[in-house]
Amino acid sequence: MDNHFSWWRKGDLDGFFGLFIDNLIQLILIVLLCGTVLQMPDEMIFGRILPGVAVSLLAGNLFYGWQARNLALTTGQAHVTALPYGVNTVSLFAFILFVMKPVLDQTHDVELAWQVGLAACLGSGLIELAGAFIAGLVKQITPRAALLSTLAGIAITFISMDYCFRIFADPLVGFLPLALILAQYIGHLSLPKDIPAGLVAVVSGTALAWAIGRVDLTTLSANLHLQLQLPQPSISAMLATTFSRHLIDYLPVIVPMGLLNLLGSLQNLESAEAAGDTFPVKSSLAVNGIGTIAAACFGSVFPTTIYIGHPGWKQMGAGAGYSIANGIVISILCLLGLVGLVSTLVPIEAGAAILLWIGITITAQAFEVTPRHHAPAIVIGFFPALAAWGLLILEATLRAAGTHIEAVGLKALSLQMPINGLIALERGFIFSSMILSAMTVCLIEKHFRQAALWALVAALVSATGLMHGFSISNGAIINAYGPASTWPFVLGYTAMALVFFGLGRYHRLKATH
Repeated sequence: MDNHFSWWRKGDLDGFFGLFIDNLIQLILIVLLCGTVLQMPDEMIFGRILPGVAVSLLAGNLFYGWQARNLALTTGQAHVTALPYGVNTVSLFAFILFVMKPVLDQTHDVELAWQVGLAACLGSGLIELAGAFIAGLVKQITPRAALLSTLAGIAITFISMDYCFRIFADPLVGFLPLALILAQYIGHLSLPKDIPAGLVAVVSGTALAWAIGRVDLTTLSANLHLQLQLPQPSISAMLATTFSRHLIDYLPVIVPMGLLNLLGSLQNLESAEAAGDTFPVKSSLAVNGIGTIAAACFGSVFPTTIYIGHPGWKQMGAGAGYSIANGIVISILCLLGLVGLVSTLVPIEAGAAILLWIGITITAQAFEVTPRHHAPAIVIGFFPALAAWGLLILEATLRAAGTHIEAVGLKALSLQMPINGLIALERGFIFSSMILSAMTVCLIEKHFRQAALWALVAALVSATGLMHGFSISNGAIINAYGPASTWPFVLGYTAMALVFFGLGRYHRLKATH
């Protein structure tokens, strides 16, 4: 069967550019936010955090590349695509804004903020690792539409919309790469001599950006941090705060982030299976957790995750090589301090079309691989993701205006929009999206008892505060745990369960007469 497997396929080059651009954006955010929000010195960012990121990404990408090879040889499939992997974007923002920054504000100690971040990253990894042993059961009892609708909602909002805006913000750079990507991957029109469209898109977009002056040459020297920085173990620094008061104070952030990361990775495995690649749940998620733990042990404060987008890379023709190449190249950038330089040389807009197409493919997959009559269940799963994206835009707009939600006031905002409902739906949106979609599938199939059970699950999760619970403190929206703030949702979902149980009983009695 070895003849069927190749470490490098024609589509791996395009797949590499797409995953590389995605990972590069995360690295840019790390450098930018750690430097501006946390006031971390360059030595900490380039000498500790980025080398730790390199360890986690290289290990994870090598494993998932090997896993794809193993699946290909075991099943005899000629084309298996490795799971995409990288830094978790949601956790990146959460750990900076809601864990490390509060520690910095309270103590003015950057070193302590970093240490708490390490412990938080370790906690997230442990949750992911432990969850790997029960995630298979969750996958078995959850309808496919429920798992894929969440991904589709995230893809159409946090991926496609963002990159679509980037393209239309700079059409002189963005439109030519977009035309190439749409022609090859949607129109199925190959370029002359089968040149990969992704490669041509990135090169042409970069060339256009340089030609029309979009690249600021004065920043090249400022972004050059060329110096080999090898990973250094940070276990003692991590353990110094693992059981401290500082970490305990932020468990309400760490635990939900770990659970969301676990659930999102599980949904991505379902997406890969729907695209034709069935990877083992336990080992895939366990390595995801181990990658996050490794990141913390070597200085990174940012969890890793199985990325959304497997169907898009598979349609590109990518196999195992794109994953391994991405891990190697990203690691080189991190270890040599070249993140800022590369981001200056290659504008994000040059690769935006690839990631826009990835988002489109994921959204389309949710409808293509599920029964047609389950389409309403997929659509209802979009709403929580839309709420999360809408709240993100609202908060960014208010910050740009020099204010925030607390300063404006919920009462004032409620005159323009149902702001309480928007925030409540955003809190734990991955959970609510999956549960609402699963409930809808059960109703479509007339499985009223199962629908009632999903409603009771929603009531239970709401009672913990993982869904819908929120409060506003120091200008930020934070999770509120326990039923004190979510009891209306607990009662509402319980009432829905009673309705579904009643309808199920009515239909059973009707069928017997």
